[in-house]
Amino acid sequence: MIERYSIPEMSEIWTTESRYSRWLEIELLVVEARAESGDVTGEDLELIREKASFDVERAAEIEKTVRHDVIAFLTSVSESLGPESRHIHYGMTSSDILDTCLAMQLKDSGELIMNELDALGKALKGLVRRTRGVMCIGRSHGMFAEPTTLGLKFAGFYSEYVRVRKRLKDGLRSACVGKLSGAVGTYTHLDPSVEEYVCRRLGIGIENVATQIVARDRHADFIYALSTIGGLMERLGMEIRHLQRSEVGEVEESFGKGQKGSSAMPHKRNPIISERLCGLARMLRGYLIPSLENTALWHERDISHSSAERFIFPDACGITLYALRKAVSLVSGLRVLPKAIAGNIDSAGDRFYSQTIMLMLIDAGLTREEAYRLVQNVAMNAMESDKGFLDMVKDDPGIGEYFTTDVINRKCTLEYHLRNENNTLDRLGLLNEDE
Repeated sequence: MIERYSIPEMSEIWTTESRYSRWLEIELLVVEARAESGDVTGEDLELIREKASFDVERAAEIEKTVRHDVIAFLTSVSESLGPESRHIHYGMTSSDILDTCLAMQLKDSGELIMNELDALGKALKGLVRRTRGVMCIGRSHGMFAEPTTLGLKFAGFYSEYVRVRKRLKDGLRSACVGKLSGAVGTYTHLDPSVEEYVCRRLGIGIENVATQIVARDRHADFIYALSTIGGLMERLGMEIRHLQRSEVGEVEESFGKGQKGSSAMPHKRNPIISERLCGLARMLRGYLIPSLENTALWHERDISHSSAERFIFPDACGITLYALRKAVSLVSGLRVLPKAIAGNIDSAGDRFYSQTIMLMLIDAGLTREEAYRLVQNVAMNAMESDKGFLDMVKDDPGIGEYFTTDVINRKCTLEYHLRNENNTLDRLGLLNEDE
């Protein structure tokens, strides 16, 4: 991750120091497991526990010669030990520690991401509750459609949060598995009990059928989950960007004291966080393609996936956490501008009752085609003459004969139009103030 978007607790997970620490933890647990089965003496186990260590700079120096990071690490560890070093990496292959370590890193990264995703869910829930009943004009194709409420609008994002949370949970379950089954996954030199012991101690799953590596479709599941989190944030950011446009002006990102919107125009207050979320979501989707392509490897393995993954996992996890924190701040601080919302409803006129009138005509016995033709004719005339739609409906001889003015006035109200808001919010548990 570039420094501008780095979150320290996430970045630390992916440092060389942190990776080597996890490698050493795995190696030590393997020795423990073999000691329990009697393959390593208690004395050697204690010596290894006490003395085993690594030096990042020394490992880097060794790697210049051997051109293999795991061998460089193992050589550095061996230099900290005596003859007991023979138990380190016994019966293992590089991917045993690489992939098991990756599961540990994804588990830790996933916990940070899940916590922040839940913070976004909480913020969205709060936004729904404070905008419940706030009537606004809905839009389709960017044009005035029918009325809705801001509460319903933002409830859609909360509902998406629930879905992406499940994907993240499933993606982590899929990806957070290790393997300690040796060079081609046959457990030739390590008993399966060693793998079970180590993975249980690490709190990760076990690959059911490993080759030399953990199957990469598992990791693609995880990156897909992150990309859908990005999709949620992008859809949210895009909605806020549109609602903040000068000619709409219904909501606005918080604007801090001393903040500046433009180097040239002092009057500007731009939706910069929303725009940033949209840009970062594109990055997350971009990582999905190489993750899917990494699933197809030669025979039991090759390392064409390795170089790509050195970018994909640290960056995708880092971007997701950073973007989620920005999204939480955006939602929590979002300003709602009731005057503009009411003004936009007024400017929409009352033509949005066209469907109500059409359905009333159908209920009165007209065919849909007949009703549509009558209502569309009045609606187009009202728009072009800048007259009230309902006034023209009441005066139209082809429609007015079916209803009294009282019936039209009773059905064509905002309250009647949006009477089922609570039913929708209740499906998501958003009416329970105690949650």
